[in-house]
This record gives sequence, structure tokens and C-alpha cells, in this order.
Amino acid sequence: MKKIIILIYGILAYFIFLIAFLYAIGFVNNLWVPKSIDSGVEIDTLNALLINIGLLSVFALQHSVMARPAFKKWWLNIIGKAAERSTYILLSSLALLLIYWQWQPMTKVLWSVDNAVLASIIQGVFFMGWLIVLLSTFMISHFELFGLTQIVDNLKNKVTKEPSFKVNYFYGLVRHPIMLGFIIAFWATPTMTIGHLLFAVVTTSYILIAVKFLEEKDLKKALGTTYTDYQKKVPMIIPFTKL
Repeated sequence: MKKIIILIYGILAYFIFLIAFLYAIGFVNNLWVPKSIDSGVEIDTLNALLINIGLLSVFALQHSVMARPAFKKWWLNIIGKAAERSTYILLSSLALLLIYWQWQPMTKVLWSVDNAVLASIIQGVFFMGWLIVLLSTFMISHFELFGLTQIVDNLKNKVTKEPSFKVNYFYGLVRHPIMLGFIIAFWATPTMTIGHLLFAVVTTSYILIAVKFLEEKDLKKALGTTYTDYQKKVPMIIPFTKL
């Protein structure tokens, strides 16, 4: 019965992630969704700024702290290995949903592209960013990344193997293509408002800091010279550069 509950829990966590991921596409670029980055009633700028930074900070702290090996080692003793990844995904998704719900619009336009062709190209780049994110998850192990492999293995009384280090497709161009896709998606917009710029600046800053000073450090510790050699050959986030 416990294994069935963990299976249902993991599947539910994955579907909540899918909702949060798909909603993010509409939220960031004001498409289709009832509450987007520039919709809603505006409040005064200072309060909006503080609330929005607070919301993004909640996500950043949850996302970073729970991903650290020391925390995971402690957390595994409480939640168990089978449900650990699903719980991380669930809480990350809920933090995103909180952002969508409570985000305060700051709609003053900083720049706007009036040319229809150029605006369409920028929209295409926006969707390309999200496509890079999605494809990159499958180039490693999508179902393990989001906890489904673990809950199925648990149901079958199998121990999920530690993922092996592979350099597939986009990972031969940059070490963190998922993060590259997010950065592209967050910045590619025909109309940039103060709120959108705040979102793009804060999320990009978080990505660069977290990847360089947290994730890269953990990967070097876990993989040793295999990862340091990879670092020498492949840039971190920007293709064909040293960054």
C-alpha cells in the first residue's frame, strides 16, 4: 500500500509540475493564461518591487537549498529515496504557482518592437527557449529528473541506479542547456515592461549564481576530473564562449 501511495504521490507531483511549466509559458509572455506577468491591478511601485523580489526569493531558496547534497542526505532519512525527487519537484512547482498567483504587475513599457516581422521573430525565439528547456530534459533523463523513474522502480522493488555522466546533443554545446533555454525565454519579448525586466534580471542573476557557485561545485565534487575536463571543453551557459 505504501508503494502505491508513493506512486500516486509522484504522478500527482509530475502533473502539478506540468501545469506549472505550461503556465509559465503563458505567464512570462502574456499569452493565454488568466493571470500573467503584466496583468492585474497595479499597486505602488515600491510595494510591487518588494513583493515580487520576495516571491522570486522564496523560489530561489527552496530550489537551491533542497538541491544541495547535504540537505538531500538529511531529507532522505525523512522522506525516503523513492519520494525525494518528487517532493522536490512538487515544492518547486508550488513555489512557481505562488509566483503566478501573487505577482504584482509593473506595466510601464520600457521598450516595444512595433515591426510585426521582428516581433514575430522575437516570439519565435521565445518559444525556441522553452523548446530547448524541454528537449534538454530528455537528453539526460526526463523521467528520472522529475521523479517518475524512482517511484516506478520503488513499486517494482528495484533500486534506481545513479545516473551516469553523458554528454548528449545540447550538452556538447553548453554544460547547462536547460538554464540557457530559460534565459532565452525570459528575455525574448517584443514588449518589455518594468515587471518583465525585473523578472528577467532576477531570474537570470539567480541562474548564473546558482549554477556557477552551487551546482558546478557539487558536480565537481561528485564527478571529479571527469567534470573538470568537461568544464575545460564546453562553456557553462553561452555557446562558443568561455562563459
